[in-house]
Amino acid sequence: MRVKKVYLLLIQFLIIILLISLLFTKSTAIFAVIFALSASILIIHILVSKNSWKVKIMFISIYTLILILQEVFIASTFFNNSSIWLAFLVKNIIGIIIIFVPFFVRYLHYIYTLEHQFSMISKTSISFDMIREINNKRNSLKKNVSKSKTALSKENIYEIANDIPRHSYIKYLNRNALSESYFAECEKSLNDENLYIVLSSTGSSASELISLFTQKNYNHVSLSLDKELKTTISYNGGENLTLPGLNQEQLESFNKKSDASIMVYKIKATKEQKKRIIEEINEINNAGSAYNLVGLVTKASIRPNIMFCSQFVYSILKIANLEYFEANNTKVKPTDFVENDYYRKLEFCYEIAF
Repeated sequence: MRVKKVYLLLIQFLIIILLISLLFTKSTAIFAVIFALSASILIIHILVSKNSWKVKIMFISIYTLILILQEVFIASTFFNNSSIWLAFLVKNIIGIIIIFVPFFVRYLHYIYTLEHQFSMISKTSISFDMIREINNKRNSLKKNVSKSKTALSKENIYEIANDIPRHSYIKYLNRNALSESYFAECEKSLNDENLYIVLSSTGSSASELISLFTQKNYNHVSLSLDKELKTTISYNGGENLTLPGLNQEQLESFNKKSDASIMVYKIKATKEQKKRIIEEINEINNAGSAYNLVGLVTKASIRPNIMFCSQFVYSILKIANLEYFEANNTKVKPTDFVENDYYRKLEFCYEIAF
């Protein structure tokens, strides 16, 4: 089992290395090879399948056409040299995205097959569970396509690409971002023997993109030492006001879309536990921090103070002996704090819909 985990981590590491290489490569050859390899794998897959030759020929033609369009695209206009770094990066991101086009076609075929593989004679033997599964997959696909249009819009891609150079996976960028007034508010909160966990659906570009992979509406989590959220804190990108890392969060920063909302929960915490949390926050603030952007994919951290939001919240709970489920902090998602509350340690406080 341990060997299997090592292999999975190795595969994740190799995938992220490949994606980073593709993101910054100036060569069209590597994209051309990946396009051709993808088409070859899918063509072989359809050839050995039990589909009729009519279906096989149709999909071989589709995969071939997609490959031709991909190759023509990169050879003509897509990878023309550009003196604008951001434009170059956006082109590479789009190049990575179109790698998955033939696989998306294969997925559509899979959904179609699920819906039409049963003859009229055998329909009576289909269980309601099977029908429900098919409908769920179809509805999920429609929902994902709709979300993808927003998350992968030109504006979002530009915003994310422009933000990438601000991050670091190996060094601390953010130091002393928390003011004395912030820590003064923390001290005032010690009489409130609760710690507050704040889940948010903000609508930021990064949040929308993350939701494509997590399939969750709430993709950010923060901590607050007071009920009014004056001491809300988490790891984030800094909103272009501070550097990525550990930052105080203002309520208005959660409102980036018409249906943005936050859910506030509380967990019992003694004065001593809250003091320990404040000490840890102060230590991180002084030592430095950075947002673990790469870790969202690799599920790993090179240095202790390079984290993403849910990794930070779980680490703080553990330091204060307040964790209520077992997990590797690099694999915790924001919604896990509610979904994994098996012993009902949390109490719902309130929701704010903007």
